[in-house]
This record gives sequence, structure tokens and C-alpha cells, in this order.
Amino acid sequence: MRASFETPISDEVHLTLPGSDDTLLLRHWPGAGDPVLYVHGATFPSALSVGYRFGGRSWADDLNACGFDVWGFDFIGFGGSSRPRQMSVPASGIAPLGRAPDAAIQVGAVVDHIRRTRAGTPVHIVAHSWGTMAAGRFAADRPDAVGRLVLFGPIVRRELGGLPLPESIGAWREVTIADQLKRFVEDVPPSHPPVLIEPDLAEWGPAYLASDAGAAGRNPPAVRIPNGPQADIIAAMSGQLAYDPRRVQAPTLIVRGEWDNLCQDADAAWLTHALGASETADVVVPRATHLMHLEHGREGLFAATAGWLAGSAS
Repeated sequence: MRASFETPISDEVHLTLPGSDDTLLLRHWPGAGDPVLYVHGATFPSALSVGYRFGGRSWADDLNACGFDVWGFDFIGFGGSSRPRQMSVPASGIAPLGRAPDAAIQVGAVVDHIRRTRAGTPVHIVAHSWGTMAAGRFAADRPDAVGRLVLFGPIVRRELGGLPLPESIGAWREVTIADQLKRFVEDVPPSHPPVLIEPDLAEWGPAYLASDAGAAGRNPPAVRIPNGPQADIIAAMSGQLAYDPRRVQAPTLIVRGEWDNLCQDADAAWLTHALGASETADVVVPRATHLMHLEHGREGLFAATAGWLAGSAS
């Protein structure tokens, strides 16, 4: 199945964060139905996730075909959004950039922009991995602004020992295509055929490098990303989740892959019990991992998400 980085985007908006020179790149797939915002994870931006097309169709296309008004954006330091000046100096000795409190402010700025275009309509949020912490924090603080919530492969609280201090890992790090491929395949059972739609990342990989203008000049080529998401994940695994799930009131779907090592049965059960929402569901997609939006199992992810956002039982 041929992949494509050229997403069918009819509108791009550069949004300046209030009180800042930082700008966020917003992507919009217009639709007549409810607005849906996609919040990306820790290492790659919206064009490489919700907007990335396999066989001429992306997750954004699927949601749009279901009638939703679809939005995505890149966090500061990713993709088409601005880079903090600290990302151009050595990373050591600088606190990790882009942690969940700042990320939640960015989510809020995008939601407020969408609501201004939609006469104040609450926005459904679909968030992946680390992005679920930023989305969860925003949903807890602004319940009036959120319709329904989908947490795809959410990071939850564990109690692991021996991890580094979150503040000690530096401002940023660099990620190669080989780094991405290793983590994309590590949870697939050794005896099982590849589940990635593009098992060698032959087109996704170069598109990933193209998301950072400086990537090609590094040896090996690599994308520089903020380390705040990794710091938040370390903190969560050490018992300090970046938001209080009890304050999340929006109807919430947890959707995860059968082989998702970051969100296992016990993790989903903990989060389901911890959520303040009165309406919750937990959907497990067979033969899929933490990255199933890039896998053959994505059809199950797409169907569960669209059904939940439409108010259907999952």
C-alpha cells in the first residue's frame, strides 16, 4: 500500500500563542459535523499521524468522511510549529522543553480558536500516548470546552523504581528513522508477521526527517524534538501523572492495541476506575500496538473512535 505525505489539507493556520512569540501550525479538514481535535504524541507531529495517508486515506480523512470537522496541530518544537531557542543550544543543563502544563496551554489555545470558528461549540478531543496527558490536563481544567474524549494508548501512572529524574534528561533529544522503527516493532510477537503498513518506513521515514529542517544535516540524519514529553512519561512511570483523572468529566473512550506495552490491561483498568467521567469504555484492537494508526489494525481504531465521537456504544 503506497503511503503519501501530501495530506488533503484545505486550510492551514499559524496561531500565535497569547503573550508569546511562539506559533502553532493548525491543520483543518472542514466538515459540517462536530469539531474534533487530534493531539499528537511524544515524537512525531500531526502530518505524520492523523494526517498521514496510506492508500490515499488518513485518519483525518476517515473522520472527515464520517462527517466531523477535523483539526490537528503540532506542539511547539514539532513539525510546522516554531522551535524554542533552547533547541538550538546544547541540551544538557536545561530543563526538558514542552512538558504537560505548557502543552495543555497549547491545546487550550487551539480549542479556543476552533470554538471561535464554531460559535462556542464544545470540541471533541482524540489524543495519543503522551498527548493524552496534555489533553487530560486540559479536559480537567476546562470541562465546558470538551465534548467527548478518546484516549488512544494513554500513558497512565505506574510505580516503577530506578528511573532517572525527569528533570535530568536535558532540553531536547534527536530521533533517527532507525530509532522510530525499533520502537514501532518492538511489541509485535517475534513469530507474527509485520503489522506496520509500511514495514521498512521507506516513505514515512523520509517524511519524518522532512518535518525538521535541520535533520538532514545531522549524522546520522535525525529529528530534534523537545524532551518534555519523555520527562512526563518518566514521571508517570514513577508515580506522578501530569493530571488528575478524577477531574476529567467528559465521556471517555480508552482505545489500545492488544500488544500495547505502554497501556496494558492493568493500566486501562486503573485509568477507567480513576476517571471522573460517568460514561467510559475500554476497547482493545487485536493484533495492534501503541502505534496502530500506522498499522493494518488501524481500521479498528478508526471505527471505535468514530463510533464514540458520534455517541454510539463501543
